[in-house]
Amino acid sequence: MSSTDYLTPEQRQQLLEPARTSIREGLETGQPKQMDPADWPMPLQVERASFVTLYSLNGSLRGCIGALQAYQSLVQDVSDHAYAAAFRDPRFSPLKAEELERIRLNISVLTVPESLEVASEKDLLAWLTPGEDGLILEDGPYRSTFLPAVWSSLDTPEAFVRELKRKAGLGADYWSPTIRFRRYRTESFGEEDA
Repeated sequence: MSSTDYLTPEQRQQLLEPARTSIREGLETGQPKQMDPADWPMPLQVERASFVTLYSLNGSLRGCIGALQAYQSLVQDVSDHAYAAAFRDPRFSPLKAEELERIRLNISVLTVPESLEVASEKDLLAWLTPGEDGLILEDGPYRSTFLPAVWSSLDTPEAFVRELKRKAGLGADYWSPTIRFRRYRTESFGEEDA
């Protein structure tokens, strides 16, 4: 078990339920399901940041929305982000009812991001652990993040950072004295793990 794991297998299974329920409710009402944190085990009541990712059965991305900072209970955060991944991800059309049974959910619960004090891209690359670290880039109006799962398609620190810059709208070789990075880890699980 990773040091970022804090949910039991049963709690992970419980957290998948409001995610799928929120998408069903979204199809019926156009709104995410509102959860009462008191109805859930304590680890799901705690304020934590999460991302919910939807995949089609062939493994293609179908939506991904989340938050980098905790601001509500984990169970409500997952409910809201499942709804948003299904209906508000601007890269995809809203999910249709006939697609519901053809998607798989994945939840990533984030640790609190830690600032990395780096003076160069070489310093940054030395700090990164492929397969484990998520990364947030910020420089003025430019901001982007990659979850640790992105390492599966960008398996070197150089490629990971290059594409993170592009995602933010910056050039692949961009660097400035004001650029900032924060690193985080995730506890990730999905319906395929259940």
